[in-house]
Amino acid sequence: MACRFADSSFLLLGHKWRPIQRHRFFPLNSPGTFCLNWEDLSRGRIKQERFLIPLRNRKVVQAVSVPVAPSPADSTEHRKELSESYGFKQIGEPLPDNVTLKDITETLPKKVFEIDDVKAWKSVLISVTSYAAGLFMIAKAPWYLLPLAWAWTGTAVTGFFVIGHDCAHKSFSKNKLVEDIIGTLAFMPLIYPYEPWRFKHDRHHAKTNMLNEDTAWHPVRKEEFVSSPVLRKAIVYGYGPFRPWMSIAHWLIWHFDLKKFRPNEVNRVKISLACVFAFMAVGWPLIIYKTGIMGWIKFWLMPWLGYHFWMSTFTMVHHTAPHIPFKNSDDWNAAQAQLNGTVHCDYPSWIEILCHDINVHIPHHISSRIPSYNLRAAHQCLQQNWGKYLNEATWNWRLMKTILTICHVYDKEQNYVAFDELVPEESQPIAFLKKVMPDYA
Repeated sequence: MACRFADSSFLLLGHKWRPIQRHRFFPLNSPGTFCLNWEDLSRGRIKQERFLIPLRNRKVVQAVSVPVAPSPADSTEHRKELSESYGFKQIGEPLPDNVTLKDITETLPKKVFEIDDVKAWKSVLISVTSYAAGLFMIAKAPWYLLPLAWAWTGTAVTGFFVIGHDCAHKSFSKNKLVEDIIGTLAFMPLIYPYEPWRFKHDRHHAKTNMLNEDTAWHPVRKEEFVSSPVLRKAIVYGYGPFRPWMSIAHWLIWHFDLKKFRPNEVNRVKISLACVFAFMAVGWPLIIYKTGIMGWIKFWLMPWLGYHFWMSTFTMVHHTAPHIPFKNSDDWNAAQAQLNGTVHCDYPSWIEILCHDINVHIPHHISSRIPSYNLRAAHQCLQQNWGKYLNEATWNWRLMKTILTICHVYDKEQNYVAFDELVPEESQPIAFLKKVMPDYA
């Protein structure tokens, strides 16, 4: 028997709970006035459904659904419940379909797009000095304090990535040659080829949360998940307990294969690869010569793993949540993907300083031309003009637990299906995370 509740956000079908399709609100010409568009009714989504239930006397009971008011899936109360459940401060309202990215960009003051050489080079000074301080701590710290020294140094070297990130978006300097040089140098200690990353990252911004075209992380596709038991096991671990280091796999797969780039990109890719390999050929032997293999592990490998922890964590928090959809290109909307599909997350102040506010991420997706040192001013402006549509969080364990244990296999209707719903007998890593990860926000 089918039951629909007008005051609930769920539809009970047999033994499974599924979300009702949400209704949307579209603004009229009058500010603050909204028109309720009954898409569910106009598209014929509410249909009569029959469910047969065998009784003891084998008679059949037929239940026919009737049209009811849409569920309050987009109500303020429901969003608050989801925020609490997922570990968010706020889950934004759905952005109306008629709002464009240009509409949002035009509400930002021109000063947030201005490049300031003093501020840009100040960020370089912060990263260089904090990284040098980290190496000093590693050299002097007793063994039991090494994890703290590695955490600091890995976070500091993440600041190098953010500087290269600004250079790639042409928001570091007015001199484009300087940007390419600084970007290449900043990426070299990370063994990250600058130009390959820049090309792929530009496509991420152009196709954010587009299911097949986005070059950042994707949900797992069901066809690949069921294709091979070995691959399935690797995926369960990779998108489960090892997900905070999955950027290592992304780094290897996407940035060193010349076949993944357009013909007009290949020459610049080769230059970046040559720079990275030169650093490995000169820098690594020099570290080993001075400090030995253990020194290479202490001074380079462990901070590099710390960097990838932040690279992975930042990336998945920016665009991954049960309520944030990936969409096919036909259904994709740029403004919704960039404003509604990006998450602002606050981290401890020392992380924000060393990483140059990279996690003030929504304005960066509204316009990648905004320098990192202007992101906070831009975010404040977005809060004033578009605040009710923003997804915002403060980093917490419940947020991480939600991502690691729920956001797995792509599903068009409910965005994600968790591994343990599909293959509970093979999802011991997910069960382990649910058991051991803290649940406080």
